[in-house]
Amino acid sequence: MAGAPLTRRRSFRPRARRVALILMDVDGVLTDGTLTVAGSGGESCSFNVKDGAGIVMAHRLGLRTGFMSGRGGAMVARRARDLGVAEVHLKVGDKGKAYAAILGRLGLEDAQVCYIGDDLMDLPVLLRAGLPVAPADAHPEVLRRVPFVTRARGGRGAVREMIDAIAQAQGRWTAALRWFARSTP
Repeated sequence: MAGAPLTRRRSFRPRARRVALILMDVDGVLTDGTLTVAGSGGESCSFNVKDGAGIVMAHRLGLRTGFMSGRGGAMVARRARDLGVAEVHLKVGDKGKAYAAILGRLGLEDAQVCYIGDDLMDLPVLLRAGLPVAPADAHPEVLRRVPFVTRARGGRGAVREMIDAIAQAQGRWTAALRWFARSTP
């Protein structure tokens, strides 16, 4: 069974029980923040398979997921499509404004959102979301302000760690295990 977040400055379980949407930054959260630029100008980055499995599990458990990135591009859009992520917001200049629009459109309250972010441009959302989370290697100012920090670094299972912890807090962990047990030969 996966562990709960490393840093807990506030009670985790009551907040996690209310989560209906897991919204996450991409660079530094779903990836380790490394961006490779080819001579032809093309870019590449790596996504963690465990994070992807966690996102698929979140969908199976009835949770919504979304990506919000100040950058983005074809590789992020493709990853979102592959995982069935419905909320995909790329090249976002003002994450606070985009977040407010998402909540309004989906009819959600701040308390129903887990946001995972790692850098200063994520603070407008991290300071509003009901369950604000940062990966272990987030910017020091983010780590100082966010009550929940994963053991894992960005792009190294931080998203999966948080999804597992939310599933446990919501009493859905056994259902997740049953789903995985049925899908193996």
